[in-house]
Amino acid sequence: MERMSIAPPPPAWAVRPLTAGDVDRLLHIQTITYGTGLQESRDVFARRLACAHQCSIGIASQRDDRLLAYLVACWAAFGHVTPLHGDFDAPPERGRVLYIHDIAVLPDLAGQGVAQRLIGHLLAQARRQHVRQAALVAVQGSMPFWRRLGFAEHTLTNATELGHLRSYGPGAVFMSTAL
Repeated sequence: MERMSIAPPPPAWAVRPLTAGDVDRLLHIQTITYGTGLQESRDVFARRLACAHQCSIGIASQRDDRLLAYLVACWAAFGHVTPLHGDFDAPPERGRVLYIHDIAVLPDLAGQGVAQRLIGHLLAQARRQHVRQAALVAVQGSMPFWRRLGFAEHTLTNATELGHLRSYGPGAVFMSTAL
């Protein structure tokens, strides 16, 4: 008798670029996953997703394309921090880094590797473009998560960037990793 193998079902979701049409759903996910102190406005996210140097992605349901998780990011200068409620500044011509601004996953997808998949997808894209570093601001006690992914604390010395970092509140830490 021939042995049949049963393939696991494909994921019910897929990675795709974020678009302006995702802003309302992104805000819904943000409301569920973040405290009120870190929520940003519709206008801020609309401007970020409209800028040419953003590289934001999301996880969407394959059934109805509904956004389930997102990672908002852009190409930036190393050591630059986008302030809370701020716009993405244009990256330099050379020496740009991947700046991860925000990531959120609906609680229903917790423990399924969704955040790691989003991050891995974007880090691979950065490597293909010969970007050598990624950076972010860790908030809400997320440093251990980012450390597991290879990020380490990086001390900022620029007064403007330190002010931007402080906009995230106490405990916010600038972190980076080589790609």
